[in-house]
Amino acid sequence: MLQPKKVKYRRQQKGKMKGNAQRGHELAFGSFGIKSLQSKWITGRQIEAARIAVTRYMQRQGQIWIRIFPDKPITKKPAEVRMGKGKGGPEGFVAPVTPGRMLIECDGVPYDVAKEALRLAAQKLPVTTKFVVRRDFVESSNE
Repeated sequence: MLQPKKVKYRRQQKGKMKGNAQRGHELAFGSFGIKSLQSKWITGRQIEAARIAVTRYMQRQGQIWIRIFPDKPITKKPAEVRMGKGKGGPEGFVAPVTPGRMLIECDGVPYDVAKEALRLAAQKLPVTTKFVVRRDFVESSNE
């Protein structure tokens, strides 16, 4: 499961996810990608499930890039604990995602394979996504 090796602070405030993605909003590595259309926290488990779905469908051909990393610690208090007495302990890590953020990119496979693989990945994620193709992509040169 994805998580940082170490963090500077064990606990972090929730924060606000206002506006669209300011960085990581264009295809940088592959010819195809899925772009988020919503703001959400995505857990390492969900990212891993999406990664497995893509690699299984592409049958380990081509290459994939995961453009998000869960580095925000999330805390939770145990069940049936009274209010107060401080913040709960760290429970896991999430990646805050805003609209426009590239989530996964892939390359080295035909258009229809990439589209289906990324559709399967999108089903594993809690955000609505959009399939994106590189502007200068030509189908015949990629087979």
